[in-house]
Amino acid sequence: MMSLMCKMNMGRVKMLSLIVFLLMVCSSVVNATVSYDDKAFIINGKRKILISGSIHYPRSTPEMWPDLIQKAKDGGLDVIQTYVFWNVHEPSPGKYDFGGRYDLVKFIKLVQQAGLYVHLRIGPYICAEWNFGGFPAWLKYVPGIEFRTDNGPFKVKMQGFVEQIVSMMKSEKLFEPQGGPIIMSQIENEYGPVEWEIGAPGKAYTKWAANMAVGLNTGVPWIMCKQEDAPASVIDTCNGFYCENFRPNTPNKPKMFTELWTGWYTQFGGPVPKRPAEDIAFAVARFVQNNGSFFNYYMYHGGTNFGRTGSGLFVATSYDYDAPIDEYGLLNEPKYSHLTNLHKAIKLSEPALVSSYPTVTWPGKNQEIHVFSSRTGACAAFLSNLDPHFSTKVTFRNMQYDLPPWSISILPDCKNVVYNTARVSTKSSEPKFTPVGNGLAWQSFIEAIPSSSDTDTISKDGLWEQISVTRDTSDYLWYMTEINIAPGEGFLKNGQSPLLTVMSAGHTLHVFINGQLSGTVYGGLENPRLTFNENVKLRAGINKISLCSVTVGLANVGTHFEKWNAGILGPVTLKGLNEGTRDLTKQRWTYKVGLKGESLNLETTAGSSSVEWGAGSLIAQKQPFTWYKATFDAPAGNDPLALDMSAMGKGQIWINGQSIGRHWPAYIAKGNCGECSYAGTYTEKKCLHYCGKPSQTWYHVPRSWLKARGNLLVVFEEWGGNPSWINLVRRTV
Repeated sequence: MMSLMCKMNMGRVKMLSLIVFLLMVCSSVVNATVSYDDKAFIINGKRKILISGSIHYPRSTPEMWPDLIQKAKDGGLDVIQTYVFWNVHEPSPGKYDFGGRYDLVKFIKLVQQAGLYVHLRIGPYICAEWNFGGFPAWLKYVPGIEFRTDNGPFKVKMQGFVEQIVSMMKSEKLFEPQGGPIIMSQIENEYGPVEWEIGAPGKAYTKWAANMAVGLNTGVPWIMCKQEDAPASVIDTCNGFYCENFRPNTPNKPKMFTELWTGWYTQFGGPVPKRPAEDIAFAVARFVQNNGSFFNYYMYHGGTNFGRTGSGLFVATSYDYDAPIDEYGLLNEPKYSHLTNLHKAIKLSEPALVSSYPTVTWPGKNQEIHVFSSRTGACAAFLSNLDPHFSTKVTFRNMQYDLPPWSISILPDCKNVVYNTARVSTKSSEPKFTPVGNGLAWQSFIEAIPSSSDTDTISKDGLWEQISVTRDTSDYLWYMTEINIAPGEGFLKNGQSPLLTVMSAGHTLHVFINGQLSGTVYGGLENPRLTFNENVKLRAGINKISLCSVTVGLANVGTHFEKWNAGILGPVTLKGLNEGTRDLTKQRWTYKVGLKGESLNLETTAGSSSVEWGAGSLIAQKQPFTWYKATFDAPAGNDPLALDMSAMGKGQIWINGQSIGRHWPAYIAKGNCGECSYAGTYTEKKCLHYCGKPSQTWYHVPRSWLKARGNLLVVFEEWGGNPSWINLVRRTV
């Protein structure tokens, strides 16, 4: 009996031990924490300096993601940072899309599989040079709404989307306390300047947004970047070219650099910005030596603004950003390797950095020494030469060190230099674009110019704002009206034709008189507004005026940018008639959204077969408002591909029905054309080049969009170009 009881008790003990063990294991997964102090982030009890890089999942393809993530890991990153793009995920209210390039869960799980963490910037305002700042166009038309302020309708919609994303992440167990990779999230984005401008409603909104986010109980910290008055429950952070002097608003928060700009975005009509690797490394080292705990490269891979996703700042289709990994997924040297070596030096110094505060001395003019010494004996030193022009010698612990201009040397053992920010050991990569194939056999289809008598139109008195009509379903809106010219009234006394004046909020305007192009105007980088002011040929009787207003993305930044307008707002006048000046602004106007080719889906195989295309000698050359198509087989190999569009003007491109984006090589870059050197602060130099050339010539063609044979390439050309000069090219270095 005793033996049986002992066996039973032993069984209970084993069972209890197993239960306790399982509870301990489960507890270690569920209750794992991400915390912080003013020195470091603490993940599962380990103190870390976190190195991060931005990779935006919609700006590449799922087939590219594993390679991009692996290159980020090989480059020494701990964290991948991405925005969440509301307008692609909820294109219409309550209808969600998380497929293909928008598969956020797949992207995060790939990051996790690579052993990296995720910083999820939910926003949902993101800026990002992305169309409408990431907001869906339908949001603008919610009754009573005002964006990004203490406004009930906006807060309801914003909270709904944030909750949708957080719920999805929780259901997939992607937050770190659940065993996932997400170690921090962001609410709002760079709101501080907006709050400062709008005052009390902005302050109330900031507090509400922070409390709403924290109340979702994700188990990871929330941040608000460029938000000096962020509540105690949220970490305020810095964005910029340099952030060494930034301080969080309370002493217990870590010092975070959420956007360290590796270059800048390219705009149609602007030069291509570059930032030297040496200057980025200097900015990082200076931030870390001043107690920095987290820094993120914006961008680490910039990618491509496929489709119509670039914003209304004339943002180019390329979002390369001069990042360490270029638009095509290739290494941008020497930037990639120079920063990789910097990360190794920082990780070697990490034991001292996370456990001590620096002792700072200034041994000479423009010389600065930061020394970190921990109780366990770890020691790291940063020796700085802040002079942008002259080298110097610094004496530290009875040893002399040579420092180039504008540089910092890192000594992880307080003795040996393992890295200097200005000494680059990797050769520069030289981008090459090599044509493949023997040219393309083109066909053309000329877009029909609509008139006010067409049946598929809508009419009203006066001028409508463009987005209120298109709801951003197309870049194109036709404004059409008719004018009756009496015999002898169509010319001025000096023989000139009447002067037509059209004022528009931008971005491009094509003027057709009786079906013939009369002129084109477009806005500039500083001001998208434009004015057409030219003499036009009219005839006696009824004349048809068709104005095609074209947007290049919607506004993405500014106070209440939902109220910004696009399209023809007037006045529209005709000057020089016998009656004087005729005001056309308030007369009857007819509207048509989009192009005929868009409604026929000419970018697809089925749509393409629905019209008769001209071929051979019938191909339209340098003809505005023309569709072109050709087929090609995929080139052998795995090299990235692009289209050379240098012979074209402006329009859009599709491959097998998927939009590569807008092309605009006819917009030539102007401005400061000098090559930059790294000495001195980048913010003053701007480091721009390629002036006098197209802002963008080559347009990325993702390999995964191609099939082995019979790929359909469709180009819509607004201005007129020579398609025979369009080439498919390999991108190599």
